[in-house]
Amino acid sequence: MTPAKRLNGIGEYYFSQKLREIDDLNKQGKQIINLGIGSPDLPPHPEVIKTLQDEAAKPTTHAYQSYKGSPVLRKAFAEWYKNWYGVMLDPDTEILPLIGSKEGIMHICMTYLDKKDEVLVPNPGYPTYRSAVKLAGGKCMEYELKEKNHYAPDFKRLEKKNLSKVKLMFVNYPQMPTGQLPTQELFEELVAFGKKHDILIIHDNPYSFILNDHPVSLLAIEGAKDVVLELNSLSKSHNMAGWRIGVLSGAKERIEEVLKFKSNMDSGMFLPLQLAAAKALTLGKEWQNEVNAIYRERRDKVFELLQLLRCRFST
Repeated sequence: MTPAKRLNGIGEYYFSQKLREIDDLNKQGKQIINLGIGSPDLPPHPEVIKTLQDEAAKPTTHAYQSYKGSPVLRKAFAEWYKNWYGVMLDPDTEILPLIGSKEGIMHICMTYLDKKDEVLVPNPGYPTYRSAVKLAGGKCMEYELKEKNHYAPDFKRLEKKNLSKVKLMFVNYPQMPTGQLPTQELFEELVAFGKKHDILIIHDNPYSFILNDHPVSLLAIEGAKDVVLELNSLSKSHNMAGWRIGVLSGAKERIEEVLKFKSNMDSGMFLPLQLAAAKALTLGKEWQNEVNAIYRERRDKVFELLQLLRCRFST
C-alpha cells in the first residue's frame, strides 16, 4: 500500500523521534537532562485531580459531549481570559475548547488553506506549524527571528515580499524556543500587519504564565478579533500536558468556520476532563507563584551549568 502523497516531505514528529532516542540512552544508563519538549513533571493542583475523580465516578458523565465543549468549561475560559488578560469573550460564540491546542493548529490549517496557499511560519519556531501547513496542502513562507531584533518579525523585510497568496501567519509569544516576551508595540504591529494584508494572525499562547508575572493576550489589542485567532492551553500553566486541554478564541465567524472542520474530526471531550479543567481555571495567583518558584530555582541551576560549560546564552 502506498501512503498518500500529502505525507511526502513530512517526517515523524521531531519530538516523537527525539524522545525515543532519549529513552534508548536512559536504558543504557545515561542520565539525560531533557531540555527539549515543554512537558511539566509536576502534578496538577490536588483539587483539579479530585474533581476529575469525583466526576468520573458519576454514572451520568460518560456519554458523547457537545462538539462546542461544555458550557461550564467555555464560561470558565471566558472568566479566565477576563481576569488574567483583560479580554472579554462570549462563551457561547467566541470560545472553542480543544483536545489540546496542537490539534487546533491542524484544524485551522485545514479550515483555511487550499492547495498552494501560503503561510508565514517563524524560524525558529514550533515544528508543528510547518507540518500542519504542508499536510493541509499549503506552502510555508519562512520568516526569521533574530536576537538583534528581539526575536520579533522584521516587518520591513516582510513588506518587501509578495504576500498576495499568504492567508495565515503563525506567531508565538512568549516565543518558543527563545522565551522572548512580547511588547505592546509588537502586538499592535501584528494586528496592523494582518489588517493591511488581509492575513489571519494565529497566536499560539501556551507559555504566557511560565516565569512571567504579566501574562498577555494578542486579543487584548484593539481590533484584534478582526484578524486574530488565539490558541491557549492548560498543558504548561496548570501541569496538565497529558490531559489535552486547549482552547481557540476569536471572532464568532472564525470559531464557526473552524467548528465546521473540527466537528467532523472528533466527538467531543470526556466531560469529567472538562469539568476538572474548569476547576483548574479558577486557580489564582498563589498557584502560579508556586509553580514559577520551582521553575526559577531550576532555571538558576541551568544557568550555573551553562556558565560552567562556558556556553553563551540569553537571560
